[in-house]
Amino acid sequence: MRDETLVEWREWGEEAFAEARAQSKPLLLSLSASWCVACDEMDRTTYADPRLAGHLKESFVPVRVDVDRQPRARERYNMGGFPSTVFCTPEGEIITGAGYLSADGLRQAIDTVRETWDAKGTEAGRIPRALQNPDPPRGAVTAEIEAHFVEQVAEAFDGEFGGWGTDAKFPLPRTVEFAAKRDTERASRTLQAIQAHLYDTYAGGFYRYATNRNWAGDIHREKLTDENAALVRAFATGYLHTGDESYRDTARGTIEYLTTDLWTGDAFAGSQAGGDYYTLGPAEREEADPPAVDETVYADRNGLAANALFRFAGYTDDERARTYAERAIEHVTDTLVSDGVVAHFDGPDAESGLLLDGARVLLGLTAGTQATGEASYLDTAREIADALRARQADDGAFLDGPATGIGLLDRPLRPLDANIELANALIDLAVLTGEASYRETAGETLEAFAGATERMGADVAEYGAVCARHVYDPLVIETPEAGSDLHRAAWRVADHEKVVVPSDRSDAVVVRGGERSEPAVTPDELLERASETRPESVLGE
Repeated sequence: MRDETLVEWREWGEEAFAEARAQSKPLLLSLSASWCVACDEMDRTTYADPRLAGHLKESFVPVRVDVDRQPRARERYNMGGFPSTVFCTPEGEIITGAGYLSADGLRQAIDTVRETWDAKGTEAGRIPRALQNPDPPRGAVTAEIEAHFVEQVAEAFDGEFGGWGTDAKFPLPRTVEFAAKRDTERASRTLQAIQAHLYDTYAGGFYRYATNRNWAGDIHREKLTDENAALVRAFATGYLHTGDESYRDTARGTIEYLTTDLWTGDAFAGSQAGGDYYTLGPAEREEADPPAVDETVYADRNGLAANALFRFAGYTDDERARTYAERAIEHVTDTLVSDGVVAHFDGPDAESGLLLDGARVLLGLTAGTQATGEASYLDTAREIADALRARQADDGAFLDGPATGIGLLDRPLRPLDANIELANALIDLAVLTGEASYRETAGETLEAFAGATERMGADVAEYGAVCARHVYDPLVIETPEAGSDLHRAAWRVADHEKVVVPSDRSDAVVVRGGERSEPAVTPDELLERASETRPESVLGE
């Protein structure tokens, strides 16, 4: 908790809600993050006002919610960014909410909520629409879904500045990956814009986003492990498809940042805060204290980082990246996985069984299996996948976690992004294990959202990529043991959606849709076989 605030914050938990019920008071939820500059600012100004602190103590139960440690609360109470300022009933229903509030803004909000609470009591609360009818519309998974996203990527592209959209610019690394295979020019223009504006050329790593369409102006300079990992993968993918060495070098510089500044000794830390430090020149940085690092080891962030580093190592033969990926995923599986259930972090208040944790650790393990051939990775991956599948909803989708808990936590959410990542990992797992049931589960998950495809935009283009893998079958390359010339060549095949299966065979075979190529005994033969087995494309190739 920040020193500047005068508010007597309660921790997110049952005790705070019980206090609110006992005293018939609404709660003020302050959703904050250790990396959030605006959260610091609100603590230094708004929450440092003694009168406001007194008003909050008198009329509310104030609760500080760490959005990294409490992801389910984050998804249900987020007002569009952080900080989020949310007033709710003792049952957790939302009375009103906003983002950053000045002292005057919070004072007005307090007065309004007091009046509303005095007039209506608990009836003042509401349940957000997304939690009222959470079932997504089902549909068939067809080739047309990929085609839809190809169109969306083209239509939403900013032809003047690169990237997608005409307002604030987020890097959208998964959209970049989708485009790298299907719209390489637009992917490359976006990677170049990200390089120019969001990459820290001094220390490595990427900032979160730019508030302006042209990627300039106000840059939010926080560095989060999961966002940096996703961008490592995007730049590595760009290198795989184009051969542009600047993409490789940018990914490598980010890996250097992750494995130094954000390495705890065991795995990757959660984040590094933003601030004016990043605007200083090299000499000034040497004299200044760097922003604080949250050294919490989160399962989801480390799973994604391991996946990215394994893939980079496969494309480039970078042993350092492979070593750190191994260390991170092994630490997570040793400390945070029990009987297939993944804990969010190592601590008494950590939630377990969250969808995103399981999906991303699974992604790290399947990539690790492809990169190293390590059998134990596959064993753990099976355990995690089976534990998740036991909680699959009747409609085929997966909930973000157990449908229990305080506030709105008992209201289920079926997050599209996490379901996409899980389906992607399950397709890989089906290939690596030869167990078709994982593929069937992935298909059911994708079908759960297919009826909403026409309402999806370029920002979730990864859904189109995973649907295409399901429809066409991914390119599969069976190789000799990991590290062999043919195994290394398989990784360099320009299709980042492929699955590489190391084994005890002496040659390599390319498989697509059940059809097997003639064996390849040299890397050149393998590349030729892979080029002959490309599916019909939505682009007419």
